[in-house]
Amino acid sequence: MSAAGSAVVKTKEEPTLEWLALWLTPGLGPTRARRVVEHLGSAAAVFRASLTELEATGILASAAQSLATGKSMELAREEMARATAAGVEIVTIDDSCYPQQLKQIYDPPLVLYVRGQVEVISQPGIALVGTRHPTPYGSGMAERLACDLAAHGLVIISGMARGVDTAGHRGAIAAKGKTVAVFGTGIDVIYPKENSRLSEQILALGGALISEFPIGTSAFPQNFPIRNRIISGMSVGVLVVEAAEYSGTRITARCALEQNRDVFAVPGNVTNKNSWGPNTLIKQGAKLVATWEDVWEELPTEVRLLLTPATPESQPAGTASLFGEEGELAPHEKKIFALLKADESTHIDEVVERLEPELSSSEIFAALFELELAGKVRQLPGKNFVKIF
Repeated sequence: MSAAGSAVVKTKEEPTLEWLALWLTPGLGPTRARRVVEHLGSAAAVFRASLTELEATGILASAAQSLATGKSMELAREEMARATAAGVEIVTIDDSCYPQQLKQIYDPPLVLYVRGQVEVISQPGIALVGTRHPTPYGSGMAERLACDLAAHGLVIISGMARGVDTAGHRGAIAAKGKTVAVFGTGIDVIYPKENSRLSEQILALGGALISEFPIGTSAFPQNFPIRNRIISGMSVGVLVVEAAEYSGTRITARCALEQNRDVFAVPGNVTNKNSWGPNTLIKQGAKLVATWEDVWEELPTEVRLLLTPATPESQPAGTASLFGEEGELAPHEKKIFALLKADESTHIDEVVERLEPELSSSEIFAALFELELAGKVRQLPGKNFVKIF
């Protein structure tokens, strides 16, 4: 009985080890590895091939040597042990749970390290990306749009970087929706460190953390542009909120276009450098986004049918828009709300000075407090206030 059990485990793990060994082979890479597999017929055939047969496929001599001598398989077994100890599942390009969208790109990763719910990585999702240094307007729009889209069943996919990425993940969490963070580090290396709590919240709500990099890989700068193809590749579309002219977001948008994904962009203040990216994309044909409906109406019919409609309990209060909606605000609150901006903060002294003929300072303080409670205004350090959505 135990022998049969061992055979089953070996049969199940062997394909994963083979793809992992290919991924860890020095000088091979995902594109060459897939060509070798296609040439020889299967991943298993690669490890039955002789050194001469492997060299005949055109790969580097060092890579062929590593495969033929068993060095690559040894590395894979060691890596599998580390992943198991860390509670990480390894999904290979041959697995049924590997995202079909991602498999279609030019250079899909051979393996994905996954923490959390594996099935969520194959569900329809929208990538939400942008600058690490957003304006209050950018953060607010990213969080609000992510909240609305997640509430309507879309998985929010981003890179958990500071700024827009973080706001996108938080928006999905606020809607109690699902979100996937694609790391540019090993799956066990949280970067930036202040997002440790955020990663826990993602997992608690049925989301996932994924990476193609081996366990323990540090935050090397070159890894982040590489991982951007996964963010766009997993998604049905990419939504850009704020991005400067030279930024990683431009790489993600370019990947999306190369992968035949829809590109969406939130327009911004033309005098702000962070608006260059989305505004340029809109000029080039990206879909202008002011509310979640602008994304929703562009989704393929089959994707919309798969998504769970928002229930009254999960439906967010309000809809993201370029224009703040006053709703049922009290007269004092309407005056203050109209005065505040979304793309830059206003100091309390300026608010008091401009409204002094109409409102007393105590009335202004009380109204600002009510607006904060209603989620329409956010107080920044130094008694500065911004309009949010």
